[in-house]
Amino acid sequence: MTGLELSKAYYEQVGKPVLERDFPELMPYLAIGLAGAGSECLGYDDEVSQDHDFGPGFCIWLPDEAMVDRRSAFLLERAYAKLDAEFMGYKRPKIDPVGGARKGVMRYADFFTEKTGTPDGVLSDAEWLTIPYASLTEATNGEVFADPFGGFSAVRERLARMPEDIRKKRLAGHLLLMAQSGQYNYQRCLDHGEPEAARLAATEFVKNAVSAAFLLNGRTEPYYKWAFRALRALPELSGLAPALSKILTLGDEPEPSFEKYNLIEDVASAVIGKLMDDGLTEATCGDLEKHAYSVNDGIADGAVRNLHVLAGV
Repeated sequence: MTGLELSKAYYEQVGKPVLERDFPELMPYLAIGLAGAGSECLGYDDEVSQDHDFGPGFCIWLPDEAMVDRRSAFLLERAYAKLDAEFMGYKRPKIDPVGGARKGVMRYADFFTEKTGTPDGVLSDAEWLTIPYASLTEATNGEVFADPFGGFSAVRERLARMPEDIRKKRLAGHLLLMAQSGQYNYQRCLDHGEPEAARLAATEFVKNAVSAAFLLNGRTEPYYKWAFRALRALPELSGLAPALSKILTLGDEPEPSFEKYNLIEDVASAVIGKLMDDGLTEATCGDLEKHAYSVNDGIADGAVRNLHVLAGV
């Protein structure tokens, strides 16, 4: 059983009856589910993930005090703390993990502020350009089991839709870094007798290619340790995963370095094909740098377009 399945079953069988019995007047205002940090919020947890912070529990997100006052919030916290300590053979964690509580009662303004710096999902262009992708993922992942009021879900939907000009700006930056690190600097570093620098260049290419793939799918990228797993599940460009994996693992001796450079060009070609299919570039060559600037030229908002091409990475 995954952590998300366990959480939902615990809510339905243990939490919901208590809430409906003791807090019927609050139920229309409560958003309940599981989202945020942790592999269980992505459905990626396994037996290894159970070494910390695994067990029955769920989140109760509250609107502002005008709807659910402090005393009601306190009573909800007490009721949550008294829920069954064991469920389906799993025990509830007794201490919070590093970084604070991931389950229990919280204001959803606090939840979103901690993830994104804003309580309502309204971000300025500068904030959209600098917010970590993983933070957006943590604000929008998991599952909302109930949200009759709809306020919590509305913020999630707002954060899940990156403005198109922002998507293009961030994409342009990743494309340019792919060009510099992979198409240009990887082989030059080897020619200079700097295999360590070449390995770093290849890694930078992979990191930026992964980010570009998520942006081209209109998805947010999770924390790095889950990026490849999520990449393999993307609707498009998931086929990049084997090549990117090989780029990371091949050596940099003459023969494998030749294969690695060809893989870099294969990935670049696939990304360029997607850019052209989506009408994001007017360039017609195999040079990712030219496509980066073409994507940037397609940004409608002049203020965003005229920022440095790397402003979003």
